[in-house]
Amino acid sequence: MSAVAAQYEALQKMDVEVISVSVDSHFVHKMWNDNELNKMVEGGIPFHMASDQAGNIGRAYGCWDENQGIEMRGRFIIDPDGVIQAMEVLTPPVGRKVAETVRQVLAFQHVRATGGKEAMPAGWEPGKPTLKPGADLVGNVWKVWNPSME
Repeated sequence: MSAVAAQYEALQKMDVEVISVSVDSHFVHKMWNDNELNKMVEGGIPFHMASDQAGNIGRAYGCWDENQGIEMRGRFIIDPDGVIQAMEVLTPPVGRKVAETVRQVLAFQHVRATGGKEAMPAGWEPGKPTLKPGADLVGNVWKVWNPSME
């Protein structure tokens, strides 16, 4: 949460909105933000922290652990049309890497901007070559990209 908050300004410049969701109440969110998170990020968490005490959002997004009654750590990239483009769900002891989220958002934005005429190979970074899907690419990906190019 604090890692995302530390990158929030950069995410906003990319037209990304961040919403965190947990089973905790808004009272717990406030206490957590006031007593811990604001010590990690100046000013605390700058985005909305939604409460999902019944676990309905967690169930809908596939990150609800029925046995423990908790939501696992999930990250969802949802495009402007409301379509989930990427998701990652991790068990509580492992956090996510915000730089990978930023990379994926930039990749999805690039694909959208090209109308799907370009695709991003594994490990793609802004400024690196893209793939041009089509009949000419079939069986020829190796000519334009391979994992050692990362």
